[in-house]
Amino acid sequence: MPSRIMLNPGDIATLDLTDPRTHAEYDLSEVWRHLRKTQPFHWHPSAGGAPDFWVVSRHADVSEIYRDNKRFTSEKGNVLTTLLMGGDSAAGMMAAVTDGPRHSDLRKILLKAFSPRALEGVVDNIRQSTRALVAEAIARGECDFAADVAADIPLTAICDLMGVPEADRAKVLELTATALGNDGAAQSPAAAWQARNDILAYFGTLAAERRANPGDDAISVLATGTLEGKPLTMDEIVVNCYSLIIGGDETSRMSMTGGVLALIEHPDQWQALKSGEADIATAVDEILRWTTPALHFGRTALEDIPVGTQGQVIKAGDIVTLWNDSANMDEDAFEAPERFRLDRTPNKHLSFGYGPHFCLGAYLGRAEIAAMLSALRELVASVELRGDTRRNYSNLLSGVTSLPVALRGDL
Repeated sequence: MPSRIMLNPGDIATLDLTDPRTHAEYDLSEVWRHLRKTQPFHWHPSAGGAPDFWVVSRHADVSEIYRDNKRFTSEKGNVLTTLLMGGDSAAGMMAAVTDGPRHSDLRKILLKAFSPRALEGVVDNIRQSTRALVAEAIARGECDFAADVAADIPLTAICDLMGVPEADRAKVLELTATALGNDGAAQSPAAAWQARNDILAYFGTLAAERRANPGDDAISVLATGTLEGKPLTMDEIVVNCYSLIIGGDETSRMSMTGGVLALIEHPDQWQALKSGEADIATAVDEILRWTTPALHFGRTALEDIPVGTQGQVIKAGDIVTLWNDSANMDEDAFEAPERFRLDRTPNKHLSFGYGPHFCLGAYLGRAEIAAMLSALRELVASVELRGDTRRNYSNLLSGVTSLPVALRGDL
């Protein structure tokens, strides 16, 4: 796919952030820079009878709203797709779209499966399987890094965590890709709808099995969990399984693939990785900042809130979208944010969100990227691009879905 077309500030009047093509085919960096400086709270008209919404672009403002669950709620949806449709049917059941004490109680249940101690075996398997995948790619000489390496690492990890049988994993990956619109600009909305329903049905079957015969996996943790002294309903279990598989698979895959592309495009940083000059932990966070796989999240205002310096007021009921890809390039939060630097510190990126809804899988996501970087450092002498890349079509997830490369091993 050719390079994305650079939009300039003059295009803001016609900018449609709801359109997946906007993010796949255009470079918005100049638009975001202009909005941060002149319209940090931008009123975005929405086409087709859907509501208008606020676009928040500065790191400080995005962080503040993420942290504020008193004046802003996630329960009317937390992404544009559901917010513009008027709500999320999983509100009050799925942790991501539940607030207050119920959200805290759901997180406590899920944290039993996501603590570093609980993840020890999963992380060990990530390291071994990642090393094997990279070695296989070297042996082949050429591969699509997105499909042949990056797709398997998070899928294996989240499926290990959830106890998904080996025989079902390829199908689960196919369904998650379709549910999130990764099949390109022409994908039918009906296909995505059907994929989401198929995922829910699949996890309904697994949850019923685990409720009868629980293990130590995340589905069993949910199936045996209680809220206010009562077992979680099957709907509560299934929607949280859906959230885990979607969040745990796609975002890490996008970060890893985008991270390899960034290393190809910045040979000095590849050398810093190879030489050991770049620490793996700081490199992981720079890849997360640079790639920002989740473009935005959203909230709904619960009261009138004055914002900015231009007398603007977010009204109760207004949709407010928080753009991580702009916040992670904010000059007021990062020194020379346009530079890809594996030694960047501090690095307060918002790729995992912030505040009460900070990503449960952050530790696991970092472990996956770290395993990939370690395998590249130890096994790969060089990485070369061998064809056109292909980008994801989505207004939520950003990244590269095809990355043809040649890997040459260290002698």
